[in-house]
Amino acid sequence: MRTTLIWLLRGLLILAVLAAAASLWNREALARLMAVNSLFAEGRIVENFGQMGALFFSTPLARGDGVVSPLPPGAPMTLPEGAGDWITDRAMTALVVLKDGGIRYEEYFLGTGPEDLRISWSVAKSYLSVLLGIVLEEGAIASLDDPVTQYAPSLTGTAYDGASIRNVAQMASGVEFDEDYFDFWSDINRMGRVLALGGSMDGFAEGIDARFAAPGAQWQYVSIDTHVLGMVIRGATGRSIPELLNERVLQPLGPEADAEYVTDGLGVAFVLGGLNMRSRDYARFGQMVLEGGQANGRQVVSAAWIDESLRASAPTAAGREGYGYQWWLPADARPGEVFARGVYGQYIYIDRARGVVIAMNAADRSFREPGVHGANLAMFRRIAEAL
Repeated sequence: MRTTLIWLLRGLLILAVLAAAASLWNREALARLMAVNSLFAEGRIVENFGQMGALFFSTPLARGDGVVSPLPPGAPMTLPEGAGDWITDRAMTALVVLKDGGIRYEEYFLGTGPEDLRISWSVAKSYLSVLLGIVLEEGAIASLDDPVTQYAPSLTGTAYDGASIRNVAQMASGVEFDEDYFDFWSDINRMGRVLALGGSMDGFAEGIDARFAAPGAQWQYVSIDTHVLGMVIRGATGRSIPELLNERVLQPLGPEADAEYVTDGLGVAFVLGGLNMRSRDYARFGQMVLEGGQANGRQVVSAAWIDESLRASAPTAAGREGYGYQWWLPADARPGEVFARGVYGQYIYIDRARGVVIAMNAADRSFREPGVHGANLAMFRRIAEAL
């Protein structure tokens, strides 16, 4: 009788612990879901964009013990006329301007500061492009024309079956994916809720079964392509993206601070937009690209890959902005002009001919309004020309 009672009490204790754990998980999941729903709220967006690692699952990216890559101060520049209104209108939080590797302008706004980790959003895609080049050059991936299913076999039978690595790097997979950030039921927002609730990003990609075009036939910006690129790199190397990116790209840049990567509940990095770094470290990445893949005296990725990935090779429509391997080019791109771009006003603008890098972080809820993006590019060009 006594033994039965002991086992009964133990069972009740186990149930109580499980119930408490489930309750805690539910509270945390609810908190993350609420964070998603209020992420872009007017009164919270600036603060939220500086604490993404606390709002979602995340993993740290330690800078290591390497030397910090210097960004020596140059002669301070005066921004072009109208820049003050531009900064205000775009709800800018940081602006760092480099010329020949030196800081010519650096300022922070809306209560933010140089030590903040700011969310990259889709600027992170361009980091993955560099990592893809490294993995390709090391031979873990044989060719960009290999099918994605060769390295991510779980995509067999999905809309990605038949697409090549080059197709997804160029956003020309042909898969149907609704990228409307303002539609609660769009694919991009459903994916955000999967992320918040601790679901699987791989599982989300594996559930896509419709195409609007054959692979390689037509360009359309679909962020899930970048996740598939991450699946390919993981499958080819057997390593996680945070570990690999940190070892091969971030630490060699000589960042000044640790960074963070938002992940899903299984620890898989949100490669299409989950990097969180200091604004100066975004500028360091841009400087490495400007210098043909070199940073801190070492070749991080080959100059040949930089040149290839920055070329407007994707099948975009005539007259539209160009697209390379996860990089943008203006429709009227000047020689050496390219940029990484994220929603709500995140940019790394590079003018290789002039030796200029501009890193911008913002919380711009009007980023999709007509003319906003064009005005940003126009101001970047005016800044570059003024140096």
